[in-house]
Amino acid sequence: MKLIRIHPADNVAVALEDVAGGEVFADLGVTAAEDVKRGHKIALVPIAKDRPIVKYGCVIGLAREDIAPGRWVHTHNVRTGLSEDGEYVYDHKVLPMPEAKSYTFKGYRRPDGRAAVRNELWIIPTVGCVNTVAQQLVKQNQHLVTGSVEGLYTFPHPFGCSQMGDDHAQTRKLLAALVRHPNAGGVLVLGLGCENLTMDQFKAELGQWDDERVKFLVCQEAADEIAEGSRLLAELAGYAGQFHREDISAAELVVGMKCGGSDGLSGITANPAVGRFSDLLIAAGGSTVLTEVPEMFGAESILFDRCADEAVFDKAVKMVEDFKKYFVSHGQVVYENPSPGNKAGGITTLEDKSCGCVQKGGSAQVVDVLGYGEAVTKKGLNLLSGPGNDLVSATALTAAGAHLILFTTGRGTPFGAPAPTVKISTNTALYDKKRDWIDFNAGTAAQGESLDDTGRRLLDYVLAVASGERTMAEKHGAREISIFKDGVVL
Repeated sequence: MKLIRIHPADNVAVALEDVAGGEVFADLGVTAAEDVKRGHKIALVPIAKDRPIVKYGCVIGLAREDIAPGRWVHTHNVRTGLSEDGEYVYDHKVLPMPEAKSYTFKGYRRPDGRAAVRNELWIIPTVGCVNTVAQQLVKQNQHLVTGSVEGLYTFPHPFGCSQMGDDHAQTRKLLAALVRHPNAGGVLVLGLGCENLTMDQFKAELGQWDDERVKFLVCQEAADEIAEGSRLLAELAGYAGQFHREDISAAELVVGMKCGGSDGLSGITANPAVGRFSDLLIAAGGSTVLTEVPEMFGAESILFDRCADEAVFDKAVKMVEDFKKYFVSHGQVVYENPSPGNKAGGITTLEDKSCGCVQKGGSAQVVDVLGYGEAVTKKGLNLLSGPGNDLVSATALTAAGAHLILFTTGRGTPFGAPAPTVKISTNTALYDKKRDWIDFNAGTAAQGESLDDTGRRLLDYVLAVASGERTMAEKHGAREISIFKDGVVL
């Protein structure tokens, strides 16, 4: 099959492979009027100027001109129908979910009762000035990675000083959330001493902590910060080394979901496969987290209608409206998306991108809406406030408590978050080309495998990663964070 009509109401089809002009598709009643690349759209019927372009059964834009059947449908003849305004009404829908089943993985049990999928040592710099010290400590203490201690990492960033207001608060909150992450068996919090994110301020943000698991070092107060840091890391390694893998219910897993470098197959293969996975995990009692608010614009009602109650609906609407205000306050239009790479891959408008993006949320009810830096507390599908930027949103997912992150992509990317980051290709060509980036091929869903089977196969892979199988990003040492900022740098 070269062309797919995703929904019976669609007036366009998507090319699963490159299509040559003149090819006849009798089952769809259309002949290609020109060459169309994989992931791009072909008109199935005449579409008059200003009439809707329908894909996924949803309006993804409006025709700029009359479009004849068989023509390529893309940015040259389609425009967005979005604006900054939006009115939302709660129209509660409950969709079918998979049968509840039990699954387990081999994870770590923390003293506070939480589960973890990794047992690592983390160095969290409270200010960018000590990034080099943190990196030296990582380099000089790799001998501590032994036994059940699986790695020693630091996450450099440029913030923690010269920030004010919300930016200062967000940096403090995000870094404290990383310190709490269960995948870290031991954490060294590293400060300088003169930054405006003082160690006392950071401790107040952190709240309670286990003195055996979390240590603090202010470099200006140490005679030799490398020697002192190494001593503290050795103590942390001794503590973390006491933990060993054991059977844990998958109901305790929290999995983040996002996409990047998307293409025209993202909403046909990888994203709905992740949605099937999400439903399976939630049916088993687990939790998933969906973020990238700007990539919900135009498809937000799909999620709003599945909010478990009006209180959750109100929080979801506020999350979207606040992000729109953020765009407008900076003089930007909310629909200035997709990226050049998205467009090259066949995504035409933000509505097109969003309708594919939200499919990662499957069919489950939305149980909660989290602010930036907030952690998951409710079982089920959670929405998280965060931008579309890959590193920023993946960092926010980690801070929300995601044990690992599923990242769908049609074009590929090598980055990794602090939590294990599973790269899922939308097409088999990318999987074959970038085997050192991609962990899981969902392109098979365009080659005859059912989405249900792809989702079940993905669940099996996630349980393997949770049990210790390393992702490609982990194998290459790709561990990065990026903190959301909005205001003035002093």
